[in-house]
Amino acid sequence: MAIHLGCIADDFTGATDLANTLVKQGMRAVQMIGVPDATIDVCDAEAVVVALKSRTIPADEAVGMSLKALAWLRQNDAQQIFFKYCSTFDSTYEGNIGPVGDALLQALGADVTVVCPAFPAAGRSVFNGYLFVGDQLLSDSSMKDHPLTPMRDSSLIRLLEAQSTHRAGLVAHDVVERGAGAIAERMRALHEDGHRYAVVDAIADDNLVAIGEACDGLALVTGGSGVAMGLPANFRRHGALGAARAARLPSAKGGRAVLAGSCSVATRGQLAHVSSRWPSFRLDPLKMAEGLDVADEARSWAKTAGEELPVVIFSSDSPSAISEIQDRLGRAEAGAMVERTFGRIAEGLVREGVRQLIVAGGETSGAVVEALGIQALEIGTEIDPGVPWTTTLGSPNLALALKSGNFGAEDFFSKAFAMLDG
Repeated sequence: MAIHLGCIADDFTGATDLANTLVKQGMRAVQMIGVPDATIDVCDAEAVVVALKSRTIPADEAVGMSLKALAWLRQNDAQQIFFKYCSTFDSTYEGNIGPVGDALLQALGADVTVVCPAFPAAGRSVFNGYLFVGDQLLSDSSMKDHPLTPMRDSSLIRLLEAQSTHRAGLVAHDVVERGAGAIAERMRALHEDGHRYAVVDAIADDNLVAIGEACDGLALVTGGSGVAMGLPANFRRHGALGAARAARLPSAKGGRAVLAGSCSVATRGQLAHVSSRWPSFRLDPLKMAEGLDVADEARSWAKTAGEELPVVIFSSDSPSAISEIQDRLGRAEAGAMVERTFGRIAEGLVREGVRQLIVAGGETSGAVVEALGIQALEIGTEIDPGVPWTTTLGSPNLALALKSGNFGAEDFFSKAFAMLDG
């Protein structure tokens, strides 16, 4: 087996987003949950995305996990490595994007790499090296109050250089507009001037395609899933890709549930959209802290909520409410406690017959797939930009949608299940 594109993603929803992008561009992609077992067979996958839960853990642990994923991908002859992080560059001045990027550069002996989290279809763009969410600077958006990685700076160069031991320079939009050749030439010039990172502007999909083409032959590419739009064409030009297969919807039948741990504006809007139509249960972190079995309470509630409609179990709340809980319990402990609870709830729901499951939030998704022992996912049909339905490979057989908290239209939950009815 030889993998054309080996990908390392720092959270599970981001991994699904990336795999979805590659499938849409004609690559056969499989998503692995965690560093794969040495003997696992990914069949005829042309791209393999290793999903890690490394975004918010200590930087040295994130580096270690990422290097293990890299070692597995290189053992399987991955021709190019892609390090995928969030389109809102979820990180802090300490890491983890810079430390992981530095370690991958060193391990691969790479001279320079791109940095581009842009995803215009989801409202993320980079201009003059600053990251925008819609028409707002990142630091003015709701991401400034993210409970784990509050983003108070919009300068990608400043953020990256605070985390990294290397310099970062800009490939400005006027260069990007001139195409792949101009981008590659500017990257070479930055490297000759002592830069290892090239922050690349992108405000439209055409920019991302050009950036991807400019990455042909680079040992390491970094960015959001948008940059991957242009990578499959490089392999296709070299005659390395087989015939594309159409993405398929999952066939798993059974109960339906939504588990939402994200506190993003988008997820809260999606919960509000179904709150009056679907039975909903709110998890109380303070009860968890008191030692009450909130997971068992939620599972018992779900049994009595009816079988005709999806059940919704959520911990999402306003930034002020989340901050109050974190102040009382501690940020790390509050998050870990809620994640453990979601994992236990997911186990119980699947035992009771749930087979179609939507999970909102990267950390929540990580907790759920780990609790269920899921090892790999086949990427299926896209629901909204960046979020496809997937089918678990092996047991349990589930239709699973892992949604980044910030992604999806207001009607995402109802639209997703309606697709499975079609």
